[in-house]
Amino acid sequence: MFEVIIGLEVHVQLNTNSKLFCSCATSFGEAPNTNVCPTCLGLPGALPVLNKQAVHKAIMLGTALKSKINQKSVFNRKNYFYPDLPNGYQISQFEVPVVGLGELVIDFEDGTSKKIGVTRAHLENDAGKNIHAGDVSNVDLNRAGTPLLEIVSEPDMRSAEEAILYLKKLHSIVRYLGISDANMQEGSFRCDVNVSIRPKNDDKLYTRCEIKNMNSFKFIEKAIHYEVQRQIEAWEDGVYDQEVVQETRLFDPEKGETRSMRGKEDAADYRYFPDPDLLPLIITDEMIEKYSQIPELPDEKKQRFINDFAIKDYDASVITAHLETANFFDEMMKEGISGKNATTWLTVELPARFGEGVNIENSPIDAKTLATLVKRIEDGTISGKAAKEVLDFLIEKPENSVDFVIDELGLKQVSDDGAILEIIDGILATNQDKVEQYKSGKDKLFGFFVGQTMKASKGSANPQKVNELLKQRLS
Repeated sequence: MFEVIIGLEVHVQLNTNSKLFCSCATSFGEAPNTNVCPTCLGLPGALPVLNKQAVHKAIMLGTALKSKINQKSVFNRKNYFYPDLPNGYQISQFEVPVVGLGELVIDFEDGTSKKIGVTRAHLENDAGKNIHAGDVSNVDLNRAGTPLLEIVSEPDMRSAEEAILYLKKLHSIVRYLGISDANMQEGSFRCDVNVSIRPKNDDKLYTRCEIKNMNSFKFIEKAIHYEVQRQIEAWEDGVYDQEVVQETRLFDPEKGETRSMRGKEDAADYRYFPDPDLLPLIITDEMIEKYSQIPELPDEKKQRFINDFAIKDYDASVITAHLETANFFDEMMKEGISGKNATTWLTVELPARFGEGVNIENSPIDAKTLATLVKRIEDGTISGKAAKEVLDFLIEKPENSVDFVIDELGLKQVSDDGAILEIIDGILATNQDKVEQYKSGKDKLFGFFVGQTMKASKGSANPQKVNELLKQRLS
């Protein structure tokens, strides 16, 4: 039996207006090589100037991860030669990062949790992008110099499940803080996955392989499963030392496998040395005090929802996993409705009606409209079944109000005792034999009377009133 050891290096692209060391824009999707200048092109004589907005965002993340903020940190040159790295080196942090030791807590479905250590988070500039088309490779340097915050975990994760929980939690925190759009498709949130195995009860760390530049939770999970199995098979076949070497690997999503990309460099291979063009980064007490005032985080919001709205722990986890869903729920609760009902309609009924490309962010139904629909169920205006019809209508024609649709479709419940009693008396009169059977002990016939009453009212009778009045008539 083997134990899996996983550590993650997450690269978060910070949403600053300009790049880390120059004033070029960081916008995505521009024509290739238009957001560039002498500094991010690495031209001789161009000097870097640190973007203080990136420093502020690093302090915010460090606060969220309960990390030590190093008030003096140093920028280094990390030397390597790729076509998309115009300087021939990356400006990064090595010995002393801006954010030191911290932690992140992951939660499992069974209610248990686990603390994952965070080793560090350091600032660095991104490389450009290689674009391969057949026999031709082009280089786009628009991304070169974009500010990254690299968050390095301790090797504390023991399964693909734990790694995905860690990544989703970190992704959520970054979005809540507002320091990055964390768009995985655009590469704003991507990670390198370090995987190794060891026999159970062995405390030694064996050779790790790094799976590079992953930006999909689904593919990360598949890549880990494949890599773990590959290493186990190599161990069991007696070829571990030949097959598992320290290297960088890529994941092929079409074949579902990892394959070797290049030998993994050690720190010495990068020939780190302090960048002579940049002074040490000094963070003042005032900066820490100002930028450690961060928004409500997922765990805090989850506990507030549980305490204030009496929803289940699991439901609160689902709602707070995404910032937009949590904000939607908060807006719904301003209308004074039940937390339980709001949860059902937000997490089950509404998403079930979303078409392709539609989600809570671009939902045609806003929070106040959905809350009003829930309110109309709670005040007895319509039944839960009728509310689904209303929601179906609103998805297609969201410009209408809930009350207009209820009237338009004729779905308002009849709650008037006299009107309902008139229907009930008619049902009982035509089913005297069943009335006698019910009174002689066949209690299950009560459902028959409810069904007949609802049918006769064409579903408009308030079910609660029907039950109350039938019990009175049959007692």
